[in-house]
Amino acid sequence: MDQPTAGDGRLTQLEERRLIERAQKGCATSAHSLIAAHQDRLHAFVWRLVRSRDDAEEICQDAFLRAFSALDSFNFTYRFSTWLFTIGYRLSLNCMRRRKSYSGDVDFSAFSADGARDSVADGVANTDEAVRLQKTIWENVDQLTPQQRATVLLFYKESLSCQEIGDVLGMPAATVKSHLHRARARLKDLLEGNLGEDWTNVRFGAAGGNA
Repeated sequence: MDQPTAGDGRLTQLEERRLIERAQKGCATSAHSLIAAHQDRLHAFVWRLVRSRDDAEEICQDAFLRAFSALDSFNFTYRFSTWLFTIGYRLSLNCMRRRKSYSGDVDFSAFSADGARDSVADGVANTDEAVRLQKTIWENVDQLTPQQRATVLLFYKESLSCQEIGDVLGMPAATVKSHLHRARARLKDLLEGNLGEDWTNVRFGAAGGNA
């Protein structure tokens, strides 16, 4: 049985392909392994968009159901995660359009799927100040537009390239780069008012590509 063995604990592309091929043939164990490898990351991404645990759980269940119901037509040109996040993103947008409002407390422990903390530069890691800076940054990310927020999450949290993000969001890579630049500019304005110069010491985490 293939288990997540990539450097960050995620499935390699070969492992993922083997699981999908077995799941296409009706292997329930392989299907469960695919779910286990992606469910926390998908939930963290969706929850950050819809800001409701109940809605996030419902969207994730629906996303997996839709993905597995169409698994026979899966295009191996793409990663399973890209396909799954595309479904989750569209369902999240539908949910937000229905509600047309955002509410709920921010639970930062649920944001990182693997429980890892964001890296913080220049010797402030794992300090109270680092935690404060990290929290303030992600609170301000919540004030971005849904597309900008999704772009930031996929780029900094999922380490996707601009092309991969474009596949998820249904837009050209150039538009993704534009969203990233606008999001950074917006965050800079928001953070300067709250943190002064401190925010420049904090990194979002590993980036998926140049932008």
